[in-house]
Amino acid sequence: MPPAKTDQLDLWAESGLDGDDQVMVDFLLPTGIYIQMEVPRESTIQHIKLLLWKEAQTYPLFSLLGEMEGHMFECVNQAAVHEELEDETRRLCDVRPFLPVLKLITRNCGRAERILDSKIGVLIGKGLHELDALQDQQVKDFRSKMKRISEEKMQRMQLMSWGEWLRSCYSTQLETESVENLIDKHEGVIKITMHYDQSQVCSVILYIRDCLLANESPHLTLVHCDVVKAIFEKEICTIGSVLARKASNPPLPLPPKKRTPTVRTLSVFPALQLIKGALSFVPLAVRAGLFHGTELLCKTAVSSESSSRSEHVWNKTLEFDIAVCDLPRMARLCFAIYAVMDKVKKQRSTKNTHLNKYQTIPWVNTMVFDYRGQLKTGDIILHCWSSFPDELEEMLNPIGTIQTNPYTENATELHISFPEYSTQPVVFPYETKRSTSQHSKQIKLKEIMERDPLSQLCENEKDLIWTLRYDCRENFPQSLPKLLLSVKWSKHEDMAQLQALLQIWPKLSPRDALELLDFNYPDQYVREFAVNCLRDMSDDELLQYLLQLVQVLRYEPYYDCALSRFLLERAQSSRKIGHFLFWHLRSEMYMPAVSVHFALILEAYCRGCIPHIEVLKKQVEALSKLKAVNELIKLGTIKTKTKQAHLKEAMMTCLRQTGFIETLSNLHSPLNPNILLAGVHVERCKYMDSKMKPLWIVYHNKLLGGDTVGIIFKNGDDLRQDMLTLQIFRVDGSAMEGNLFTQFVVSSADTIANIQKTSSNMAAAAAFNKDALLNWLKDKNSGDALDKAIEEFTLSCAGYCVATYVLGIGDRHSDNIMVRSTGQLFHIDFGHILGNFKSKFGIKRERVPFILTHDFIHVIQQGKTGNTEKFGNFRQYCEEAYLILRKNGNLFITLFALMLTAGLPELTSVKDIQYLKDSLALGKTDEEALKQFRQKFDEALRESWTTKVNWMAHIVAHPS
Repeated sequence: MPPAKTDQLDLWAESGLDGDDQVMVDFLLPTGIYIQMEVPRESTIQHIKLLLWKEAQTYPLFSLLGEMEGHMFECVNQAAVHEELEDETRRLCDVRPFLPVLKLITRNCGRAERILDSKIGVLIGKGLHELDALQDQQVKDFRSKMKRISEEKMQRMQLMSWGEWLRSCYSTQLETESVENLIDKHEGVIKITMHYDQSQVCSVILYIRDCLLANESPHLTLVHCDVVKAIFEKEICTIGSVLARKASNPPLPLPPKKRTPTVRTLSVFPALQLIKGALSFVPLAVRAGLFHGTELLCKTAVSSESSSRSEHVWNKTLEFDIAVCDLPRMARLCFAIYAVMDKVKKQRSTKNTHLNKYQTIPWVNTMVFDYRGQLKTGDIILHCWSSFPDELEEMLNPIGTIQTNPYTENATELHISFPEYSTQPVVFPYETKRSTSQHSKQIKLKEIMERDPLSQLCENEKDLIWTLRYDCRENFPQSLPKLLLSVKWSKHEDMAQLQALLQIWPKLSPRDALELLDFNYPDQYVREFAVNCLRDMSDDELLQYLLQLVQVLRYEPYYDCALSRFLLERAQSSRKIGHFLFWHLRSEMYMPAVSVHFALILEAYCRGCIPHIEVLKKQVEALSKLKAVNELIKLGTIKTKTKQAHLKEAMMTCLRQTGFIETLSNLHSPLNPNILLAGVHVERCKYMDSKMKPLWIVYHNKLLGGDTVGIIFKNGDDLRQDMLTLQIFRVDGSAMEGNLFTQFVVSSADTIANIQKTSSNMAAAAAFNKDALLNWLKDKNSGDALDKAIEEFTLSCAGYCVATYVLGIGDRHSDNIMVRSTGQLFHIDFGHILGNFKSKFGIKRERVPFILTHDFIHVIQQGKTGNTEKFGNFRQYCEEAYLILRKNGNLFITLFALMLTAGLPELTSVKDIQYLKDSLALGKTDEEALKQFRQKFDEALRESWTTKVNWMAHIVAHPS
């Protein structure tokens, strides 16, 4: 969620702070009459229209208005966009107009369809009228196709029985691995809080496994079949009402495309006439490059200097040394406009010496072929981006978006012109099947193929791999990424042979196929092959990698692609996948480079899963309410310096309002749709005294035996880096069969800092009390339970020691490490990763590779200094965990690489991922890697006193 603009007054937040439940609204009627009146801010739009209608009866020209139902309101929303308020069940305070002005307009026909469009627009965060206004044929074709597919999917759902519907939308999370070990661990007894008929069979689901790992009793609710049938019938009825309207007509078939026979004889890439730029203070030049992924296909072309100071014109054709017939389907043109620096330096004054030559360079990318595969022709206007990443090849940004800057008013315009080659469109040839060539002599490629994904291949190695491509297929099918890096993408003969080879290439495992979605592999057929491999993923595995799959949509140059269709297909087949896909996309709708693409996918999902709209709509409204409360707290703190007690009271007053109660009650948790949040426990809610003023919201939950559920709402921080780190922990835990990692549950847990502070009267001495942690565990457990808690602490400490070392997690102070009463240790807050440790005055605060303090060892040794057996077991656990993670090293590198364009602050280039390669000692033998890890282990133990000093400083600086 983007940061809140707390420096700007918010009418709706301020009125809540003042406790005022009325707001003065200006109404503009179509008769030209202006009415100003107070209305309740919690009222629905329908109720406000009724109040207006009664008031309008006392004004002239009322008889010209006609029927009330024939009108609706229009406002300007917070995004400064006109919004028609078709859904009149929304409350005014939820609509949050930019100004309290509502315009009454005549409602057009097709109200049901318009209401659905309005709901979808509010839900996805972008009005569908904005998509209509784009006048982009690719957008129109994609929406039409997805709407037709959605209707077909809903028609199939209408034919399902309630049992088929239940299995399709709410598939059971089966987990068969390690179940026997878990049951043995619990002495063959699993206690489940539920009542059921003995004829029914209870499947072992992931939820039960997670509870067992966390030493908790599972809570299950038995639902009668009639209740499920009623939900099913309601959804089918909703689907029927949508399908009863006029169905979308299939598009007319396109006329057959005529191929020009002269395409392969053309020897020069389209000439570009660069006509206009926007920077006027210095002479400018343009650099252009042809890329396939990150591979430069030929030498870059550079224009001459612009001769004008007001309007930059380059009367020069840029030519590229590549034949048109050799252009890959996914070739892209990358442009950068830059100042001629030797001329600039002479003109600079001393006060401008801080300017950097890269700071003001606009850049923009465009595809060579359009989404239909036709070579672009004619004049095109490209609106450039101003932000410029570091360390770009040839000053160009090939992995940047191919979308142009939507903020056209302040963007540099670059006008380019593609020449006409023929009277008929030049079309990229379709895939053709070729016969396989004779097998070459088997040559051992194991050494090359076992390298990690970051390893560079020299030209000789690339030639060898390409020559032995059939041997690779037979013996090293997982080596496909390295084969693709060996293809000469500037030769159409090689591309044709690769397409033929892909048809007979063995299917890869989904984990191996993930790498093919990286920006280094833009070829359409390669990505389709990768997606086909992903179809073997279970729902749980897909959810595990959904974070990356959403991010790599940025690498897709066209809206209608195999990955988009795959994600939509799986989302519409599983309500849980649909839930998380929705929120992954919805949370990035504020980013201009992806807003259109993500909006199209969100719209397609909503149209194919109509019954899910109301559930998601309630979640969006709930988050909007919490955001309003958060802004209320921020405004109170920044503007009025309101005391904390008063702010908390104002927060609780808000949460008790009728609109808040209705919106925040009985909704599925956005964090876990399996949890139904019954109602807010207002008295236990609070806000935290940190920069973003996160809210701690406590919910009643009658489905979990009366237990409460705590949710932290944080508005203004990008948590995707934390999500990435937690994802790696889950993958680690899966690789180690869940033995060394606790589940991410913070119930009955406390921070190391709090445990230490409660054991000492002096803050400075608290960090050095090695008995505090063991005594705390003894207070929580006794007898066999204490031995079990120490064993849990030992295992989880080993897991996190290894994981935090491998991932380079920094800022490990005592408030970022927690321990549960059952002994499980876990880390929180992952704002610093990949070795980006905090420093002060140029000195690193953290000097150890991972946290292993003497109080941890004191617990592991059960308080006995000479207990070398227990410590030896702990060290053995760490070494085993490290070797297991090394086996998954390529997967970890792939997962991080797929996040490179996500905009994470500490993951911006391939160099950042090099830390993983070094920490896992990839490229070395297990013996060499283990030797390196043992040195790091000894270093962490030897320098643990520095950790204690840091903890002492932290406790002194944060006493409460």
